[in-house]
Amino acid sequence: ESGSMYIFSGWNNLKDILVAIDDVGLTLVNHIIWKYQFGVVTKNKFVTSHYHCLYVCKNPKKRKFFPFSRFAKNEKTDDGHSLHYRDKEDVWEIKREYWTGEEKTPTKLPAEIIKKILMYSSKKNDIVFDPFLGSGQVAVVGKMLDRRYSGFEIVKEYYSFAQKRLKKNVYRLSEKN
Repeated sequence: ESGSMYIFSGWNNLKDILVAIDDVGLTLVNHIIWKYQFGVVTKNKFVTSHYHCLYVCKNPKKRKFFPFSRFAKNEKTDDGHSLHYRDKEDVWEIKREYWTGEEKTPTKLPAEIIKKILMYSSKKNDIVFDPFLGSGQVAVVGKMLDRRYSGFEIVKEYYSFAQKRLKKNVYRLSEKN
């Protein structure tokens, strides 16, 4: 009842996802745009350089949200603007991350996006779940933020890759920004 879910999608599946959200009785809390640094150059249409992130919940009255988990209410930027306000705007300009080396998967959101979502929607020891585990990014960041994690992955190579990443846990993320 108190859980929430973030669904990432390109524009081409957005209509079907929004209909499905209504059909199963979930509540749309926010429609976030993740703007990344570049998209695929095209000749016949505009360049797509963003993803949609739909923040939904089952019960809006019991949904958890921790508004000051990243910045204090009165915390300011160097030029005097509210860090709290800016961080909670619904357009996120966060750079894509790129894999290096031989082992990689095509399924990786930037750690900064996952960290932001987990800090606003969960506390230490809460359970985070990723039904499409892929590279294991949600589990890895969740582990670094002291969340319990679970997920599914049907591609054996991705599952093995995620397992290796979780065993390494080579760096820690701080709770502050």
